[in-house]
Amino acid sequence: MTTLFVSDLHLDSSQPEIIDQFLDFLSGDAASARALFILGDLFESWIGDDDPDPDKHRVVHALHELTASGTDGFFMAGNRDFLAGNVFEARSGFRRLEDPAIMAIEGEPVLLMHGDTLCTDDVEYQRFRGMVRDPIWQQHFLARSADHRIAMVRQARDASRIETSGKPAEIMDVNQGAVEQAIREHGVHTLIHGHTHRPAIHHFVVDETPSTRIVLGDWHREGSVLRWDGDGYRLLRLAR
Repeated sequence: MTTLFVSDLHLDSSQPEIIDQFLDFLSGDAASARALFILGDLFESWIGDDDPDPDKHRVVHALHELTASGTDGFFMAGNRDFLAGNVFEARSGFRRLEDPAIMAIEGEPVLLMHGDTLCTDDVEYQRFRGMVRDPIWQQHFLARSADHRIAMVRQARDASRIETSGKPAEIMDVNQGAVEQAIREHGVHTLIHGHTHRPAIHHFVVDETPSTRIVLGDWHREGSVLRWDGDGYRLLRLAR
């Protein structure tokens, strides 16, 4: 059977066509798969497990229907939905994975990451990531009202767009040295990640051993999915 991987859907009520495409994907291809891995940024934002957005509730319900039908679901938080917690896990039926995680895919150990920690050249982002992943920061953030958190997220998102527009593209991509170090540390030779929105399959050598980095695409213009079965893997586009 097939194992599927997606990331960076950035689901948001402002783009209902992407939500619809993902729901169709869940009831179609994913329903016949052995497992679905979501490697971060499923949502454009997630203010906590009490997020009131009805479109997000609809997606979570569809995820639960998928796992209830027999497909195993795994979720790794991204930089947009890192506050997805125990309630999300229970309501969706998707088991949370730490970042990074190693899973056996068709008998091969594979390193799974969201990918943002590999972008080590973006020092400002890494500093911000360290702040928002701090448990004390998260505790203070979650103590605020839902409306306040929504406003904070919108403000941060607008500031991020302005900041990102002024950065060189190469700074926001992964650092090859960080990639090789991750592969070396975890003793694997295949890495799957998202975050950069640059779908591709890269082949290179680490310590004289052939290695592969598979980058999942975002869903802004079209869907992107990695299919892996007994015949190998294929990185596919899903036309809208």
